[in-house]
Amino acid sequence: MTNWERNIRKVVPYTPGEQPNQPDMIKLNTNENPYPPAPKVQQVLKEMNAGDLRLYPDPSAGALVKAIADYYGLNEDQVFVGVGSDDVLAMSFLTFFNGEKPVLFPDITYSFYDVWAELFRIPYERPALDDSFHIKKEDYFKENGGIIFPNPNAPTGVELPLQDIEEILKANPGSVVIVDEAYIDFGAHSALPLISKYDNLLVVQTFSKSRSMAGMRIGFACGNSVLIKYLNDVKYSFNSYTMNRTSLAAGVAAIGDRDYFEDTCQKIMDTREWTQKELKALGFTFQDSKANFIFAAHKTCPAKQIFEALRAKHIYVRYFAKPRIDNYLRISIGTREEMEQLIRFLKDYLA
Repeated sequence: MTNWERNIRKVVPYTPGEQPNQPDMIKLNTNENPYPPAPKVQQVLKEMNAGDLRLYPDPSAGALVKAIADYYGLNEDQVFVGVGSDDVLAMSFLTFFNGEKPVLFPDITYSFYDVWAELFRIPYERPALDDSFHIKKEDYFKENGGIIFPNPNAPTGVELPLQDIEEILKANPGSVVIVDEAYIDFGAHSALPLISKYDNLLVVQTFSKSRSMAGMRIGFACGNSVLIKYLNDVKYSFNSYTMNRTSLAAGVAAIGDRDYFEDTCQKIMDTREWTQKELKALGFTFQDSKANFIFAAHKTCPAKQIFEALRAKHIYVRYFAKPRIDNYLRISIGTREEMEQLIRFLKDYLA
């Protein structure tokens, strides 16, 4: 090892889902929305003046912050925005998890959490989900340096009841509790109503899933105004201009198109319920999903074998070669037509 390498911060990075580019593919591996962004988004992009890109964007992201605050009935000082929820979550780790006690998050969860903890040298523990992949709230009734979990959880799709979240908050008045709600709009119950009761709650959401804007990278956090101030302090110490002009304009337009948003979410939920019935009939087992994906195992056929057979036909799902979940596939919900093609293939293959 050379001398300069001794000072390098070395981490095992997060591995994103595969991004194939084939005209005949069915892409069900990264939980993207199968429908295009709202018409108002498409319109604002057509009307954008490219000449404005020579100017810096608003560092406060004021128009987008106001649109989000108005939509959810919050004050503007209760909203923080960032470049996708990953940026917001990374900023949150950096801002709130600085104690000597371990941060708590589930053993089966979003695999970026331990990466950030390692990157920022934050101690952590991973309480195990139960055999049905449910979070055990009692595991979070102990001393800690902070708590974070997705709801619904990823990659399992299992929802933690709002009552359990509130019990975790009550048991941890001295810790910041972050609820990562990337998939909340597909039938689960948001913790946003609890913000007014608990000043240590931060709720993080994204435009990537339910608002069809994964390519725009827009995420946001809602919480007590003091929490939001601390987040902004860290943001402005890192990069003042985190949101570009195009994303800001498209984000405001997306928030304003409520009917389209609700319609596409309902389509995905309806398709998810149909797909769950079809998968169950084919011998798959899974917990009831409240996300835009299904986390399923087959009773007799190994997940990796199914994954490779699907991939050979350009049908992409997600496989995790990790303890406890290495016989499961995470299947994103596509259009009804795409899911029908998936089911037809599985029927033939498993026969």
